[in-house]
Amino acid sequence: MEAVLAHSASTGTTTDVEPLGAAVIHPSSIVAAGARIGRGVSIGPWCTVGPDVVIDDGARLISHVVIDGHTHIGANVVCYPFTTVGMEPQDLKYRGEPTRCVVGAGTIIRENVTIHRGTATGVGVTTIGGGCLIMANSHVAHDCTLGRGVIIVNNVVMGGHVVIGDNARIMGSAALHQFVRIGHAALVGGVCGVEADVIPYGSVLGNRARLVGLHWIWLRRNGVAPDDIRRMRQAFRALYPKAAHASGAVFQTRLEQVRGQYGDDARVSEILDFIAAPSHRGLVRVQRSPGEMIETDGA
Repeated sequence: MEAVLAHSASTGTTTDVEPLGAAVIHPSSIVAAGARIGRGVSIGPWCTVGPDVVIDDGARLISHVVIDGHTHIGANVVCYPFTTVGMEPQDLKYRGEPTRCVVGAGTIIRENVTIHRGTATGVGVTTIGGGCLIMANSHVAHDCTLGRGVIIVNNVVMGGHVVIGDNARIMGSAALHQFVRIGHAALVGGVCGVEADVIPYGSVLGNRARLVGLHWIWLRRNGVAPDDIRRMRQAFRALYPKAAHASGAVFQTRLEQVRGQYGDDARVSEILDFIAAPSHRGLVRVQRSPGEMIETDGA
């Protein structure tokens, strides 16, 4: 890690310069004294970097990017024009506490994305895992946590404290209620309003999100064996039977039955553990076929 750099907004002149190594900073950009800029970093025209920012090696700010607050940008992150990272949260309780924002290595942040830092009343940090893709015009609110390899498609908005597991896919214009949990490798369909938790590998669709099945495409594309997929399907059908074949057992009883029969399967166990974990929002309702709604506790 090298250097602290400050530019004059009017002249582009440099003051208080320490060695920058191979970093390249356009003279129109403002990098505050105290910012730590890694080797090979590229900061294009008209960017602003705050005094408490750390940018690791190889990251690129293409142009018109604002990085502020106690924000750590990982190695090889790319920020496209008009993105803002680490700005104050949209929370009226925020009083300027030194909360943080962290963006993992290799993440790509496309045009007009906003990512706000955490709050003292939340976990204190907004975290984006490594290798994510956050597409244009999306918003990641304060205290959100995104795992590794998450894809957020254009125009997605999320409230504060949302937790999204590794490799989840959130399709365009979806809206995630505050405190919602999205499980590992889950799929949220486009223009979904998600008001409750989505199980790992779950697939939700609809104006108000309803669980319609598992994310079979991701499972197949990621090398899950056909026999394992078949076992997951059997467990899902036992947990969420179609109304015509329901045994009448309450959801908690079905959970226990599925754990007893399929709990040795790591992915099924992951789903059951997710359901058993504390939740602010409960689980999304299940709709296996048009007009059908299946009972789940806390939905």
